[in-house]
Amino acid sequence: MSQSAAPVYRDSGGYTPAAWYGGDSENAELAAQYCRAVYEAGFSPICPVLYLPLFLNDAVPEEHKSGIDISRDLLRRFRVLMVCGHNMTEAMKNDIAVARRLGTTSTTLEGILRKK
Repeated sequence: MSQSAAPVYRDSGGYTPAAWYGGDSENAELAAQYCRAVYEAGFSPICPVLYLPLFLNDAVPEEHKSGIDISRDLLRRFRVLMVCGHNMTEAMKNDIAVARRLGTTSTTLEGILRKK
């Protein structure tokens, strides 16, 4: 498994942002693997990069901004932002900063698994 980072949202869940490197199918597969691991850890993962590209075109500036807005709205609804993997994108760093401002807990998948 590649080591790109992926955040996950969860109510008891985790907002899971995912780094988007390389091909789309490759990224979606990795994000799905992270979400599976989050699920197996007992959380309900929400990963916007898995579904937003199904209806938003990131190459269109207005839709790119809408994707950011939707992701931020989701992040506000969850208590945990879970970072998966080791590589961090600027978008993920921004998610962590927003979570910090909102008082949302940020952790890693490794940290959750270590506690089990």
